[in-house]
Amino acid sequence: MTLIGPEAVVVRGDEAETVGMLGGKGRLLADSSATGGALSTLRVTLGRGKDGATPHYHGGSSELFFVVDGSAQVLVGNEVVTARSGDLVVVPPHLPHAFAAAPDSGADLLIVITPGVERFDYFRLLERIRTGEATVEELLAKQDLFDNHFLESPSWRDVREEAAREEAARSEP
Repeated sequence: MTLIGPEAVVVRGDEAETVGMLGGKGRLLADSSATGGALSTLRVTLGRGKDGATPHYHGGSSELFFVVDGSAQVLVGNEVVTARSGDLVVVPPHLPHAFAAAPDSGADLLIVITPGVERFDYFRLLERIRTGEATVEELLAKQDLFDNHFLESPSWRDVREEAAREEAARSEP
């Protein structure tokens, strides 16, 4: 990452930190401290039908999802929408949301949280959970710190269970 003057940030794609995620990988582009609190941003690439984030909400920030390539299922409140390449979804504070690659596609997403919250340590913690170096309890204890509050969503669960069934049917000989 390069800071140009007091306000500009340039992040070269090959210099961004990459973290593993359950369904793919995340490239950490700019955290809140680098943008003067304006935003936090990352790029997430998910394999076909793979889960991204479980249902949650942010108390103080909006979250923007731009589909660079592929298609994604995005929970917005109680509704699940399918966003395709070139589509944009913006979720305001306090509205439950989640995202995953659509059952028949991978997804490449640019995600922006504004105003920014220091989130890179959140994604690093997720990677440590994935590799068994940290526990879900550690994550739950830091919900306020990362302004990431988990919740249940029956509509999301139903849609993702259907996606899993579709994937299983495709995998059968």
